[in-house]
Amino acid sequence: MNVIRLLFLFACLYPALSKADQKTKPLNFVFFLVDDLGWTDLKTFGSSFYDTPNCDRLAATGMKFTNAYAACPVCSPTRASIMTGRYPTRTGVTDYIGAPAGKAWRRNTRLLPATYTRQLELKEFTIAEALKENGYATFFAGKWHLGNEGFWPEDQGFDVNKGGHHRGGPYGGKKYFSPYGNPRLTDGPNGEHLPDRLATETVKFMAANKSNPFLAYLSFYSVHTPLISRTDLRDKYLARKKERGLEAQWGKEHNRKVRLVQEHAVYGGMVEAMDLAVGKVLDGLKKHSLEDNTAVFFMSDNGGLSTSEGHPTSNLPLRGGKGWMYEGGIREPMMVRWPGVTKPGSVSDSPITSTDFFPTMMEMAGIKPEVPLPIDGVSFTAALRGKKYDRGAIYWHYPHYGNQGNAPTAAVREGDWKLIEWYEDNRKELFNLREDIGEKNNLAKKHPDKVNILAAKLAAWRKQTGARMPTPNNKFDPNKREGR
Repeated sequence: MNVIRLLFLFACLYPALSKADQKTKPLNFVFFLVDDLGWTDLKTFGSSFYDTPNCDRLAATGMKFTNAYAACPVCSPTRASIMTGRYPTRTGVTDYIGAPAGKAWRRNTRLLPATYTRQLELKEFTIAEALKENGYATFFAGKWHLGNEGFWPEDQGFDVNKGGHHRGGPYGGKKYFSPYGNPRLTDGPNGEHLPDRLATETVKFMAANKSNPFLAYLSFYSVHTPLISRTDLRDKYLARKKERGLEAQWGKEHNRKVRLVQEHAVYGGMVEAMDLAVGKVLDGLKKHSLEDNTAVFFMSDNGGLSTSEGHPTSNLPLRGGKGWMYEGGIREPMMVRWPGVTKPGSVSDSPITSTDFFPTMMEMAGIKPEVPLPIDGVSFTAALRGKKYDRGAIYWHYPHYGNQGNAPTAAVREGDWKLIEWYEDNRKELFNLREDIGEKNNLAKKHPDKVNILAAKLAAWRKQTGARMPTPNNKFDPNKREGR
C-alpha cells in the first residue's frame, strides 16, 4: 500500500516538477521572418481578406507590437540588422544585395545611388554566433540573401542551413514548388510546396534538439515575388473576391499607382500558405513539449509590395509600401510570445526596430556576449514585461533608388514625430504619426523648429554610423524621363 501511495503522490507532483525543470533550462528561440508581408496583411493586424488563424493564435497567446519597424524599406539591410543588432549604415548593407550601383548604374536619375557592401561581412557578430558560443544548436531555413557562397548561414553561426543562399527569391526550378533548383535545399516530391517544406524542416530540427537549447530561424521566401500560389488557395480567394464584389482600386504615390484594396487572390493564397507553415511549427512546439520553454518571434523584413511588380497588396491606412520611407514601407506586423512573461493577447505601442532583436534575445537568454562591434539595438524586454519602455529615436537611411518608385531618402522617428529627408532636393516632410498615421499632412512649414531638431539628429547619426551618401549624377538628362 505504501508503494501505491508513493506512486500516486509522484504522479500528482510530476506535472509541477516538469514545469519547474523547464524553467531551469535555457530558453529556446523560434524566429519567423516573413518576406514582404505588409502591416495589415494579417487578420490580427486588420486584414479582412486574408485568413491567418495561426498568426492570430500567436498574437492571442503573446504580445503584439503596433509600432514595430524594419531598419530599411527593402530586404537585405533589414535582415543584416536582425542578425547583428546594427543599423545598415554600419554593416554597409544599405540596399538589397544584387541591386545595381556605382559604375553599373544606368537609370536616368538626379543622383547616383551610394555604393553598398554586397555581403554580411564575416567580421560581423550574429545572433547565431552569440547563441552557439553559449551551447545553442542553431538552424536556418529559407531566404538568406546576405551574400554569395562563403557568406551563407553556415558561415555566420548556423549549424544547419536549409535553403539559404545568395538569391532573394525562389527563382530556380518550379519556384515555390519542388523541384526547387536551390543549392542549399534538396528537392522534395514533385509539387511539394516550399513554405510547408521549410516548416517541416524546422519541426524536425526542434524535435532532434529538444534536449538542448536551440535557435530555429525560419526565414520565409513567402510572400515575395514571383506571385505563385497553391491552386486550391488561389481558388478560395477568387471565390471570396467574387462573393464580396471586390475590384481593384488604385491611388497615386508620386509617379506610381498604389493598390488601395486587398483583393489579390494569388497573394491571398501565398499569405495563407505562410500562415499554415507558421501553424505547423507552433503545433510542433506543442507536440514536442517545447511550448513552455520557447520564445517565439514574428516579423516582416519590409512593407507590403503595393507600388510595383504586380502591386499585390494594400497597406492602408499606411501610406506607400515596400521601397518607400513612408510607414507602409517600414512599419511591420510583429509579435512575441515569451512564456510566463508576455501577457496573452497584450498589445504594446512602444516603437521598436529590427536592430533591437539581438540585445533583447541576449537578455532573455541571460547571455552577455563580447560583441566586437558597436551595437545600435536596445533591448525591449521591459516592454515584453508590460512595463513602460522608451528606446529613443529610430533612424533610417536608404541612399538608393528602389524598384518601387522611391528616391534616396532618410528618416527619423522620435516619439510621435517623424521626419523624412529627400536627398535629391533636401526637401523635408514632417508628420505626427499619432494624429496622422497615413502621413497625409506635412507639418514641416508649421513646425520648423521640430524639423531643425530632427534634421540635426539625423545628420549627427549619419556621421556617427558612417553612412554612405548618394552623389550628383553628371549624366542626368532633365529632358528625358526620370528612371524612378
